[in-house]
Amino acid sequence: MNDPFARHPETGTFTVTSSTVADGAAWAKAQYSGAFGVPGGEDVSPQLSWSGAPEGTKSYVVTVYDPDAPTQSGFWHWAVADIPADVTSLPEGAGDDTGSALPDGAYQLRNDAGQARFIGAAPPAGHGRHRYFITVHALSTDKAGVGPDATPAVLGFTIHNQTLARATIVATGEIPAA
Repeated sequence: MNDPFARHPETGTFTVTSSTVADGAAWAKAQYSGAFGVPGGEDVSPQLSWSGAPEGTKSYVVTVYDPDAPTQSGFWHWAVADIPADVTSLPEGAGDDTGSALPDGAYQLRNDAGQARFIGAAPPAGHGRHRYFITVHALSTDKAGVGPDATPAVLGFTIHNQTLARATIVATGEIPAA
C-alpha cells in the first residue's frame, strides 16, 4: 500500500534504530508539529542510530517521508544530506532550525513546509493513520550531488543510482476527528 520504494531497484539493507520511536509505533507528542498547530507538538527530530552499512559506503542521507499525506506527492518532513561515512547516529533534536547537532559537512534541505529543518507530523484530523518512513540511505559517493536549495524529491532522484543500501523504520501518527 503506497510503498515509497516499491519501484526502486533492490538494494542491500542494514539496521536503523531509534530511542525516540520503535518501528511501527506512534510518534511521541514531541515529534508532532507545533508549527502546524498540533497541541503539544514540538517539531523535534527523532534520535537515530544505524549499523551494518555495506562496504563502500562513503556517506549517508536521512529522510522522513509521509506517503499518506492528502497530496499527490506525499509530504517530506526532513532531509539531511552529506552525512560522513564514519557517522552512525544523530541525536534527538538534530533537525532544529540551526542544524548545529548535525555532523560537519551535513546539511538539511527544505522540507515540504519550506523550512530547512525537521517538521513534525500533522495529519489532518480524522484523516486516519499516517506512516512516516524514516530512512537512512547508504551512498557510494561522499556527496549527494545536490545543494541545500534542492527539494527532497530532487535529492531522492539524484541518489537513486548512488544508493548501496537503505534502512527504514516506520513511525505512525494520527489525529482523531474533532
